[in-house]
Amino acid sequence: MSSSTVPKARVVEAGPADIGQRIDNFLLKTLKGVPRTRIYKALRKGEVRVNGSRKKPTYQIAAGDRIRVPPIRHRVSEDDVVIPGKLLDHVPVIFEDEHMMVVNKPSGLAVHGGSGMDYGLIEALRKLRPELAFIELVHRLDRETSGCLMLAKSRSALLALQQQLASERTVRKHYLALVMGNTPDSFRNGTPLKQTRNDEDHKRVVAFEDGQPALTLFQSRQQYEGAALLEADLKTGRMHQARVHACHAGFPIAGDRLYGDRSFNNDMRKLGLGRLFLHAERLRLNHPVSDKQQDFYAPMPVALELVLGKLTKSED
Repeated sequence: MSSSTVPKARVVEAGPADIGQRIDNFLLKTLKGVPRTRIYKALRKGEVRVNGSRKKPTYQIAAGDRIRVPPIRHRVSEDDVVIPGKLLDHVPVIFEDEHMMVVNKPSGLAVHGGSGMDYGLIEALRKLRPELAFIELVHRLDRETSGCLMLAKSRSALLALQQQLASERTVRKHYLALVMGNTPDSFRNGTPLKQTRNDEDHKRVVAFEDGQPALTLFQSRQQYEGAALLEADLKTGRMHQARVHACHAGFPIAGDRLYGDRSFNNDMRKLGLGRLFLHAERLRLNHPVSDKQQDFYAPMPVALELVLGKLTKSED
C-alpha cells in the first residue's frame, strides 16, 4: 500500500509548458492521485487561486501566472501505483505518428485515475511507455464506453485538436447504442444539457432549457423486438450526451445504470450484457499538422455482437 501525506499550500509559477493549459488539467497533473471531483471542489470553493483570484476549471494558464495549489491529501509518488505490465496489450492502437495517437479503448478502463481509481489509460501510457515525452487526452470516454479515443503527443497537437473539437466543424463522433423500444428511422435531440451534482459530489447530466447547447442525430441501423441498434452522431461534445439524449427521447441505452431503465437492463443482463452498450465506432477529424482528413474505425466488441445475436430482428 502506498503512503499519503498532507502537503502545505504552495504557490507555483507557470512555466512555458503550462501556458494554454486548462487549470483543472494542470491541477490533475500537479496533485497526482487526487480524484477529479476533489479538484473541481477545490476550484469551486476558492482553494485554488491564480494571481490571488478564483478561476473556473476552463481557465487557460497564461505566462507569469502564480497558482496557489491547496494542501490536499494525495499519493506521495506516482511510482506507488502498480499498473499491470500487460494492460496496454488490451488497448489496440488504431493510429499513431509523432503528433497523435488513436486507440480502441476497452470498456471498463477509465481514461484517467480518480473517483476511486488509482490509474487510468493516461497513467498507464505514461508509465508503460516512458519514451513518450508528452501524452495527453484530447477528449474523454466514460469508463464503460468502448471505442475510438484520441490522445496528443505534443502541446501544439493537443491545442489544435481541442480547437477542432470546440468548433465541431471538422470533427465527427459516431457511436453505436442499443436502446430500449422501437425507434423512428431517424430522429434528433437538440435539448440543452446541464451538469448537476448530488450530495456526494457525483456528477449527473440533465436535459435543461438553460443548459449548454447540445445536438445528437440518431439513425436506426437495426430494429429488434423491444430494442433498436442506433447510430448516434454527436454534433457537440457534452458529458454523457448520447446517454442523456437517448433517454430523454424515450429510448434509454442498455446497461446504463445512471440513466437507463432497470427492467430493460435486467433483461439485457440475462442475455449476457455486462456493460453499457455504447461504442465509439468512428472518429473523423483533420490531422493537427498536415490538416488532412483522417477517418478512424473501431469494430464493435465481440461481447456486444453476441448480445445482438440473441435478439430477434423485427419484421420489415
